[in-house]
Amino acid sequence: MSAPYPTSSGELPFDAPGAGKPCKTWYTTIGDLSSTPQKPVLIGIHGGPGSGHDYLLGLADVYAQRGVPVLLYDQIGCGHSTHLREKAGDASFWTVDLFLQELENLVAHLGLHDRGFHLLGQSWGGMLVCEYASRRPKGLRRVVMSGAPASMPLYKQACQLRLAEMPGDVAASLAECDRKGDHESEAFKKAAAVFMKNFVCRLEDIPEPLQRTFGNVKEDSTAYNTMQGHAEFETIGTLKDWEGWRYAHQIEVPTLLLNGKYDEVMDFVMEPFFRVINKVRWVTLPNSSHVSMWEDRERYMQLVGDFLEGA
Repeated sequence: MSAPYPTSSGELPFDAPGAGKPCKTWYTTIGDLSSTPQKPVLIGIHGGPGSGHDYLLGLADVYAQRGVPVLLYDQIGCGHSTHLREKAGDASFWTVDLFLQELENLVAHLGLHDRGFHLLGQSWGGMLVCEYASRRPKGLRRVVMSGAPASMPLYKQACQLRLAEMPGDVAASLAECDRKGDHESEAFKKAAAVFMKNFVCRLEDIPEPLQRTFGNVKEDSTAYNTMQGHAEFETIGTLKDWEGWRYAHQIEVPTLLLNGKYDEVMDFVMEPFFRVINKVRWVTLPNSSHVSMWEDRERYMQLVGDFLEGA
């Protein structure tokens, strides 16, 4: 990524329990960490599972405008990190705890417990943030959960409501494909694309980093299929019963909740977080759906920047 500010990348070993082979986590930094020791680092945690860091590159705005260094990484199973296609369907391997261990490994390796850090998690990344922040790690300053379900059963309800908003022929096609267990046909892909267009990204021209994100899941859907399912609206994987709001009251740091008016993560799916987290603010962006950081980039980055600066 060419940019008028310093960037670097690296990788570190990650001892993934049960992987059966050496693993690594790839990461990139925006801003020179050594030259800005006074500012906590913002760690961006991508969705999916399996989406990769690419679509979070817009967080470079936070560095450009506020001088807050940004750290992005590809979670195990996608992007530049170790892939484990041989673990397809292995619910004992693809667990929330696996990704929490990977995040902790990254934070500890870069010395961020002592320096201080913020977390911004989008979608599934926000679910990880909820889990990690509820453990009250040393050095955590502020938390942003963007388009993050507080409850996967509520998310499933929201998807059914969103499906009901779609044209009848599209909803019927999806229902028929689902009945047949057909998730590879052109009919399914065409109908699923309509859902994505309405409730994931409403932009006419999909930004190139977001295209790469969609490509990451397509290229290796091992973690996504195991934990989520075969589509955004089909939550049948191991995350289907996740209820993060039940322990979100343990999050002690200031927290910002963000979602879009047309988000697949509808307001009632985030509301439990708002009820139980003590120091919390919630903003629903009126002109966006699930990827507000692209659909309403200027407003999104302003909200995040102001929040990280304590405004």
